[in-house]
Amino acid sequence: MLALVRKTAVAFVAGLTLPATTGGAFAHGTERGLVMLLPTGHYMVGSALAVAMSFAVLTCLPDGWFQRISGARLRLFSIPQLTPFWPSMVSFAVMAVLLAAGFAGTGDPLANPLPLFVWTVWWVGLTSLQFFTGNLWTHLNPWSGPCTLVQRVLGRREPLLRLPEGLGYLPAIIVFALFAWFELIYSAPEDPGRLARVVLAYWVLGFAGVLVFGERDWFERAEPFAIFFRLVGACSPLQRHQKEDGRTCLKLRFPGSGVIDLPVLPISGILFVLLTLSTVSFDGFARTFLWLGTVGVNPLEFPGRSALVELNTLGLFTMFAMLATVFLGCVAAGCALIRRGDTILQAAGRLIYSIVPISLVFHMAHYLTAFMVNGQYAALVLNDPFGTGANLLGLDGVHVTTSFLTNIHSVSALWTLQTALIVCGHVVGIVAAHLIARRLFDGARQIALSQVFLAALMVFYTAFGLWLLSTPSIG
Repeated sequence: MLALVRKTAVAFVAGLTLPATTGGAFAHGTERGLVMLLPTGHYMVGSALAVAMSFAVLTCLPDGWFQRISGARLRLFSIPQLTPFWPSMVSFAVMAVLLAAGFAGTGDPLANPLPLFVWTVWWVGLTSLQFFTGNLWTHLNPWSGPCTLVQRVLGRREPLLRLPEGLGYLPAIIVFALFAWFELIYSAPEDPGRLARVVLAYWVLGFAGVLVFGERDWFERAEPFAIFFRLVGACSPLQRHQKEDGRTCLKLRFPGSGVIDLPVLPISGILFVLLTLSTVSFDGFARTFLWLGTVGVNPLEFPGRSALVELNTLGLFTMFAMLATVFLGCVAAGCALIRRGDTILQAAGRLIYSIVPISLVFHMAHYLTAFMVNGQYAALVLNDPFGTGANLLGLDGVHVTTSFLTNIHSVSALWTLQTALIVCGHVVGIVAAHLIARRLFDGARQIALSQVFLAALMVFYTAFGLWLLSTPSIG
């Protein structure tokens, strides 16, 4: 067991240091239908330098610029305020139909709507959409409406118990870790019947949690997707502001500026955010030839996920532990550099918000090609949801295509888009960290020095993300 742990640690160290040692060119694989010889080393170095330069430029800008960046708002228009009850009831009804399809429908995950809508429409599509629209989960979650209905029938609005403050975000960490394990490591996460049982069990857990502990406590610290989507929404350039007349005013703001005034997260909240980044990072890393070769698997004779459950479980939580150690170490080193060691936990609890846009763009870039393929299957299922020959979207006769994954021009465009997502997310993270540091420390020198190690981590993670997208891996 000790040898296995040592072997896993060596693999991660190699994976995290390899991107920094770029040569003239690296082999780039898309969804592995086409392998191109592109100067990916140049992409990685150039992108890392762009992130590093953004930090250098920020240290030289006048203080007034940051006030304008963080406070700039462009009013768009106002809309009527919508209560969560009816959208949540619609969401619950859709979930019920999907569960019925999962239990009674076809076992083909590409023809059954449940796997397609859970993994493609919801987890990839809705997560990405909320960066542009702000948090939608407050209205679209499938618990608020049914719980409100039950409470009205029972004539009770107050929760039975209070969620213990000492737990912090531990319930959310446990649930999200189980979700990530099921998605990334379990042998058959797309099997409609098994997925239906998991979704139903999770809904029952959330329903009971809201009834017992109340929406506020449960969604604030226990329901991981409510927490994650809320943080993603805070990074959105679209801000919602409730007016006195009951309408909602929409405003544009600098991406990421919504996180700079959020309250300090406890250590459990810090670990939750790092878990969201480490899981998607490991999903990419676990597919690489480097990881498979390290654990003794020939990537050209891949035995399937079931053969790697134990190794990948160990790898997943090793990456989480390493990322948490490195992040906290960078914050501690920055505080020590300016002799403010007494503020480490406070600084970490605020600066962790700068990791959220990075976690989001890793999510978007990592799942981009899968979304483009499986999104077509989802559209075809929606066109004929019950297999009755319906043609609701006029897609009868349309077939799923993956030709864009075997064409050098489209693959190059996809790689460029993924690169842009990674770089922009890290630049937003750099800016957010700098704006947060201005509220923590005094003087331009302290602000800049406190960010040196964290900025280095972001530069490094930029190169690591692009290496994950370009290194040879299984499809």
